[in-house]
Amino acid sequence: MAKDTKNKVKSEKKEKKTFFKDFKAELKKVTWPTMKQLAQKTAVVIAIVLIISAIVFVLDFAFEKGYDFIITESSKMINKDNNTNTTTDENQNVTSNETTNNVEGNNDGEVNNNTTDGEVTAE
Repeated sequence: MAKDTKNKVKSEKKEKKTFFKDFKAELKKVTWPTMKQLAQKTAVVIAIVLIISAIVFVLDFAFEKGYDFIITESSKMINKDNNTNTTTDENQNVTSNETTNNVEGNNDGEVNNNTTDGEVTAE
């Protein structure tokens, strides 16, 4: 058993050495760009990044303004509908109060305390 572990350790060391030798050999085969090529490609990458970021900025701004416009217009419409419903409800309450007062016989010039605005009116 001891021989097996020794052989295993030796083979692992040999594999590591061959790996690094092969790695070094492969790096020698790489064609590295010249300084001019590197500068040109870097400039292209930076230009593309700036163009894409400008496009994203414009789209983000447009969508934000569109969203704000939709929200404000829809809230105006909702408020308009609520005001119309509230006015209709108030008119119905006043009409029903007047009908109740007329049925009870309270239209003798007495003060009517049943208005919706909290104002006291004389009939």
